[in-house]
Amino acid sequence: MSKGFNMGGMNRNQMMAQARKMQEQLMAAQQKAAETEVTASAGGGAVKVSATGDLRLTSITIDPDALDPADVEMLQDMILAAVNDVLESAEQAASQQINAATGGFSIPGLF
Repeated sequence: MSKGFNMGGMNRNQMMAQARKMQEQLMAAQQKAAETEVTASAGGGAVKVSATGDLRLTSITIDPDALDPADVEMLQDMILAAVNDVLESAEQAASQQINAATGGFSIPGLF
């Protein structure tokens, strides 16, 4: 009778050590993603938005020339476009960091 749980030549202690290592790599990747900053713009650079990989906006810059009281709707559209673009870029950057740490193994609930 064999001792311990054996799965494909790997005992329980080895599996636990492997799981801890993967968790540490995942935490490091999440931290790196949170520190990664991306920027997007709209309206030929009239609106610029920056965000981090943890999907937090860090800045919004609006060129004063884009402030036209007669066309507020255009400015709003540019802001929405820039925010959506930067959030998509931030999510992709974070996803790349996570995939690098997990070897492409998909973990539900993470990006």
